[in-house]
Amino acid sequence: MITDARVLRADFVPRDVEYRDSEVDALTAVLEPLVDGDPSAPAILLGPSGAGKTCISQYTLEQLRQAVLDIDVQYVNCWQNYSEYRVLYRLLEGLGKTVDIHRQSTPHDELLERLRQYDGPPCVVILDEADQLEDKRMLYHLHSLPKFTLVLVANEESEIFSGADDRVTSRFVGAERIQFYRYTVPELIAIMEARVRWGLEREAVGDETLRTVADVAAGDARAALNILRNAARHAQQKGVERITPDLLEAAIPDARHEVRRKNVDTLTPHQRALFELVDERGEVAPSDLYREYRERVDSPKADRTVRNYLQKLARYNLIRIERTSRDRRYCRVDY
Repeated sequence: MITDARVLRADFVPRDVEYRDSEVDALTAVLEPLVDGDPSAPAILLGPSGAGKTCISQYTLEQLRQAVLDIDVQYVNCWQNYSEYRVLYRLLEGLGKTVDIHRQSTPHDELLERLRQYDGPPCVVILDEADQLEDKRMLYHLHSLPKFTLVLVANEESEIFSGADDRVTSRFVGAERIQFYRYTVPELIAIMEARVRWGLEREAVGDETLRTVADVAAGDARAALNILRNAARHAQQKGVERITPDLLEAAIPDARHEVRRKNVDTLTPHQRALFELVDERGEVAPSDLYREYRERVDSPKADRTVRNYLQKLARYNLIRIERTSRDRRYCRVDY
């Protein structure tokens, strides 16, 4: 049934993208100066999970690389690389500049200095989930590098710059903001139809199946593709040639569990502590949660940062936030 498993992955970047022409055009316009060898302003891509921000940033940069021979692109997922050291090391690693670096002993100032001395072609850095950065001064340092252009990807701009000082925020006043919105049901169906043509046998999926997946995914392309991939996998394991309603029904919770596991695995230590507290308690008031969090971790974050972390957990459906701000409760999500 599966002819090309890659295209069913949420992180697959297709040859052509659908329903994001205006966003591609906006990002292309921001980066246009690079074609002539001139510096480019930064760009900030904003919107909910599964709205295509990561895909469009990588797709647009790939188009740029085809137009400009001397340009480099580095992608950093800040879920996994949330510290300043990890970001710097990841960039140098991508540029092939880590041969004599000892990960445990080389000071991060030395890593930053190596990036300042970088004399290769212009480099565009995509910082995905940029709000995950522990130290927002990292943005200031990267912005100051002469050969590097930043593309920041996040859900909310306020979360990117939460806790940042004026020196950091002032650097991004002129950045182009590109807003993404959730896909509609017909758009999700069309996206999945393209992936089915590329990755599955003909007639493997019916129209009603795709509509059901799109309805369940609620505008999230990543969720839709995870469900479709799990359903195809179940069908192939059973040796059937078509995804039936019962196979789809079984695939939906499996896909949700898979996404949940991946999201939990990539939490920072402080986010994981908050997640585990909510998961253990089932339901907890903010005051109790903050108190227990401070007792459990070393060097606890400020309350504002903790609130941002909790919003992030809720946005990725790892916890639920119920009631108003006056009697708010953080609740476990049961699968």
